[in-house]
Amino acid sequence: MAPPLDGTDELATVLAAARSGDLAAFEILMRRHERLVLVTALRLLGKMEDAQDASQEVFLRLYRNLGKVQASQNMAGWLYRVTVNVCHDVRRRRPEETSVEDAAELVAMGDNPQQAATRKERRRVLEMSLRLLSEKERAALVLRDLEGLSTGEVAGILGTSQATVRSQIFKARIKMKDFVERYFRRRT
Repeated sequence: MAPPLDGTDELATVLAAARSGDLAAFEILMRRHERLVLVTALRLLGKMEDAQDASQEVFLRLYRNLGKVQASQNMAGWLYRVTVNVCHDVRRRRPEETSVEDAAELVAMGDNPQQAATRKERRRVLEMSLRLLSEKERAALVLRDLEGLSTGEVAGILGTSQATVRSQIFKARIKMKDFVERYFRRRT
């Protein structure tokens, strides 16, 4: 298992080694960030197979662009931006609706059967409500609310203003709230 990259100095060292062709160093970069990329891709695409393909493409782009990535840059921010772009490309090529069933499996493990059933129902409702959103609203909401990034970080990743991100998230939340209310009203 790869050791975590705790600081900018360590990241710079590993990045320099990877640039010089050290595949073990590149593997450390991948292991350190694979969960971030895969979970984000899964939340954006909704299907594990597509998320895995996107994740591979993200790390291929990282490998090809090692010379352009600066150690002083926010590596996670760069990876989020590339992940969003790759997912956009995947969705454009495969517009069919997909499932986000596997996303929570990567995030939480070990619940009792009651908790598992509740979690599964919540995932299903989340999946259905995310389908209502435009691609930009979905990306902004996933990065801000599910990945926990700041509005400024999301704006930088998506190449837009903070005001636009706040607007997209506001609209997305309203659409999702309305859907959830209608969904549970129909079930009672």
